[in-house]
Amino acid sequence: MQTNRLIALIARDALLLGVTVALWNLTTHANQASVFLSIMTGLMTVVMGYLAHEWGHLLGALAGGSVVHLPPTPAAVFLFRFDTARNSPRQFLWMSAGGFISSAIIVAFLIIVLPRGLLASHIALGLTILGVIATFILEVPSAWKVLRGGAMPQGVAFVSASSTGSSARDL
Repeated sequence: MQTNRLIALIARDALLLGVTVALWNLTTHANQASVFLSIMTGLMTVVMGYLAHEWGHLLGALAGGSVVHLPPTPAAVFLFRFDTARNSPRQFLWMSAGGFISSAIIVAFLIIVLPRGLLASHIALGLTILGVIATFILEVPSAWKVLRGGAMPQGVAFVSASSTGSSARDL
């Protein structure tokens, strides 16, 4: 069942990536891209940046040997939930680092590849940088606290083993 859920998430994100690439193709090859098309292209790029950040967290968690729980449906906002009861602070830091590293890579990638002077490029890069700033404000303090020996955070992206209704490891 976990494999099916992971495949569904991969398929969802591959489809969204395909839509984003198609929008960029339309935007860059149009004589004058419409404002609506430019906004949609920029926003889809930001969505893909968010998803890359989430995949970075997941890859970091898996690299650290963490227990994570996939969502029951691909429509979930978060790619997974981190099990704070069954993972160590070291595993939390691996998971955190994965998201931070992927965000840095995405920003660098966008700076390098986005066409200069397009409204879609300005929207994509501007909102992605705002997202990275928000991530810094929301996620770095928690990681710093755990690094310094504090408790792991609680919230919607986290779950304890007792609230999953199952003792089986999802991933």
